[in-house]
Amino acid sequence: AGCCWRLISMTLLDLWLSRSIPMCLLLQSLVLMALCFPSASMCPKGCSCLRDPHLHGLNVTCSQSRLKEIPPNLPVDTVLLRLDHNQIGAVPDQAFRGLRLLRELNLSYNAVETLGEGSFSGIEGTLQVLDLSHNRITSVHRDAFARLKARIIVDDNPWHCDCALQQAIGGMAHNHEAAARVLCRSSELLDQEGRPFLAVDIDLCNLAKRTTDYAMLVTMFGWFAMVISYVVYYVRQNQEDARRHLEYLKSLPSKPKKPDDADDISTVV
Repeated sequence: AGCCWRLISMTLLDLWLSRSIPMCLLLQSLVLMALCFPSASMCPKGCSCLRDPHLHGLNVTCSQSRLKEIPPNLPVDTVLLRLDHNQIGAVPDQAFRGLRLLRELNLSYNAVETLGEGSFSGIEGTLQVLDLSHNRITSVHRDAFARLKARIIVDDNPWHCDCALQQAIGGMAHNHEAAARVLCRSSELLDQEGRPFLAVDIDLCNLAKRTTDYAMLVTMFGWFAMVISYVVYYVRQNQEDARRHLEYLKSLPSKPKKPDDADDISTVV
């Protein structure tokens, strides 16, 4: 788009210099070009930015660009953003906060492993389609999708089915189809592995709480048993020491009575 802008502007300038067009028409043409073509500096490296007159914004395509992170300084008037088929490993909090016109976000075929609470902060009100398929997502924050109204695609991810995911799925009430496609690669319940997550009819959050309570109870019982064992050992050890000391005292020879003491007693009598 930047090369086209320069080419057309140079052509218009040449025409004005040759007096083929008036100055007012030249200025009007340059203004229209500035509105229709984004400058090259606005478009991230490795991406193409085309203005879509029907969407009143930019179509930013960064597919297959070997990106390892989400490009910074994306154009604020981005409407469609395609980041698919890259090597993006994380979606930082507020990564898309300035994109207030964003309608479609494609993050499929990347290496994203987890999603935080603010991964999609700032685009909840406008986003209509979110594609997260074919990533490496195992866990998400319980509120990662809570405020999104977009259609979410989450196929082919190695989900770990736990309390946080159950809460996140609960926040996708308007995305029942997407939730139905969440398969448990691993789970808090071994018999749920490989099954759809919606087939889990157990409250995993209460299960986790019960497991924690049980672990605390077992730990407290272990400490209590150890204290009782120590007290019993201490008492027995003291009894054994007292018995040995008493036997030692009994084994000592008795002290013989002195003859002088007996004479003194007789004299007194």
